[in-house]
Amino acid sequence: MTTGTAQAPTGRGSPPGSRRPAKPHTAWRRWLAAAVVVVLTVLSWRAVDGDVSDIANNWRNGADKIAELLQPDYWFFPQTVRPLLETLEMAVIATAVSALVSIPLTFWASRVTNPNRGALLAVRTVMNVIRAIPDLMSAAVLVSMVGTGALPGILALILFNIGIIVKLVSEALDAVDTGPREAAFAAGATLVEANRATMWPQIVPTYLAQTLYVLELNVRSSSVLGLVGAGGLGLLIDEVRSYYHYHPLSLIILEILVVVLVIEAVSSTIRRRLA
Repeated sequence: MTTGTAQAPTGRGSPPGSRRPAKPHTAWRRWLAAAVVVVLTVLSWRAVDGDVSDIANNWRNGADKIAELLQPDYWFFPQTVRPLLETLEMAVIATAVSALVSIPLTFWASRVTNPNRGALLAVRTVMNVIRAIPDLMSAAVLVSMVGTGALPGILALILFNIGIIVKLVSEALDAVDTGPREAAFAAGATLVEANRATMWPQIVPTYLAQTLYVLELNVRSSSVLGLVGAGGLGLLIDEVRSYYHYHPLSLIILEILVVVLVIEAVSSTIRRRLA
């Protein structure tokens, strides 16, 4: 019997634990990318006429305003209750409506559940356009169409929410297991029946999590949509800001902060349980 040292196979047949050849050194690419970022940043700063000296020359104005904002006028609270409730109502209504409307649009925007390429491209294009338009701009246009008040703010939030929910949930839908759907097809189910029975249950946690996320966004957004006449706290903010009443403004900011933190804490807890 002969003995010898066995050589480890190389190439494709090498064992999983074998060491692979080291990749070529690519440090120069990182330095190049960093240099490009620095150059673009400097050029952008010059293009907008950025001047650090403006901060140094006007720091006292900012310090005075911050000092006023640190002294909320709590006696102003009764005047903020109704606008604050209107802001929350706008956020809840917009979230509920957009969540319902987004369900069919999500299936139409996914390449897995929508085999029609033309319809898929059309839905995704519309969603991209909706997301590209800031909600404040949408609210300004809607105010000119339907008048001032909460309605244009709600409509603007609904449009913005649909763009976010459809985008995020459809991407999650693209990554789910399609095996159960193929089995449903083999059993004679239609496209709608197969999607409802096998695909929808897989994305429900993601759908609910994104719905809670847009609820948080709505509270923040609806509090400033009033700056263009779209109801909520924004109307009150615009009023006190116009008269440079920073103490009442500080109270409004504090209220928004508390409400957002509470909603974020509750929604984060719910999202963790859904995960």
